[in-house]
Amino acid sequence: VLDDGMLASLTPARVDAVLAPKADALVHLHELTRDEDLAAFVVFSSTAGVFGAPGQANYAAANAFCDAFAAERRAAGLPATSLAWGPWSRTTGMTSGLTEADLQRMARAGLPALPPDRGLALFDAALERPEATLLPMLVDQRALGSGGPVPPLLSGLLPTTARRTAAAGPAPAAPGSSESLPRTLAALTRDEAHHIVLDVVCAQVAAVLGHASAAEVGDQQSFRDLGFDSLTAVELRNRLTAVTGTLLPATLVFDYPTPLALADHLCAELVPEHPAGTDAAREDEAALRETLAAIPLARLRAAGLLDDLLALARPEPSTTDRGPEPRDTPDSDAIESMEVDDLVRLAFGATDG
Repeated sequence: VLDDGMLASLTPARVDAVLAPKADALVHLHELTRDEDLAAFVVFSSTAGVFGAPGQANYAAANAFCDAFAAERRAAGLPATSLAWGPWSRTTGMTSGLTEADLQRMARAGLPALPPDRGLALFDAALERPEATLLPMLVDQRALGSGGPVPPLLSGLLPTTARRTAAAGPAPAAPGSSESLPRTLAALTRDEAHHIVLDVVCAQVAAVLGHASAAEVGDQQSFRDLGFDSLTAVELRNRLTAVTGTLLPATLVFDYPTPLALADHLCAELVPEHPAGTDAAREDEAALRETLAAIPLARLRAAGLLDDLLALARPEPSTTDRGPEPRDTPDSDAIESMEVDDLVRLAFGATDG
């Protein structure tokens, strides 16, 4: 029994409804058979109880109980095997809500669904094992982690190079990562930054929905029309939080109902407004510095501008009685040996650089 929803929406009744066929039924079965000479005592749980599952807190708790109870029975000398199944490909019963996009997304993440024949073979193999809890599931090591974070228990299955990278520490920021995106946007005009942010949003939407490319996402389509629900909304939020380095609310796609509206919001968060003319002033200053740096020192001296530049480097006269603190200014011999860049920094008061 499933009753999926965000944690804050779960009521005691919604938790009880999901626990009943798992926890309650298991305890009853244990009590009714503990004195019987059983050949096997098999419990079906789920990887949700081992790895966690967005929107399935009640279901994860019920399955974690099953795994722990089986371990307790086995420790008491009673037969018990809890099978924490991965998803099955047959879309009936509990998996009837899975769409083709859901199945493709799981496969891209390295956790493809089990065909029935493989599931039955894993069931037979599990009954021959001594462990109380097993995880019958498929793992595609080549794709593992490509669709999101890898559960810690599966990290040992990553390719060797990926494990070494993780052990060595954080890798350099990849394009679009939380380290690089804000820095990239800071160097752009607001229009350029907005274009980049919109591309990022559409790319993440496409990844969540299982589309081949961001081109399949209309930037003015509503997220509801695109096929989002509360769980995929959280997945998108998590992806954008990782990319932007900004903590975003779970209600993001409901507060900003289209990719374009969401990009507008993120751009406002990531690219603060500058006072009018700031960008132009910054460009003018950069051009002036470049021009000054290109002027040979001899020409500045011949034009009689060297003294004026040095005067500009001195502090403004103080209005206090004591007068300004004297500032060390290089003598003429030192000036003769200075590079043009150093002279320009001196003229602009950046003598400590």
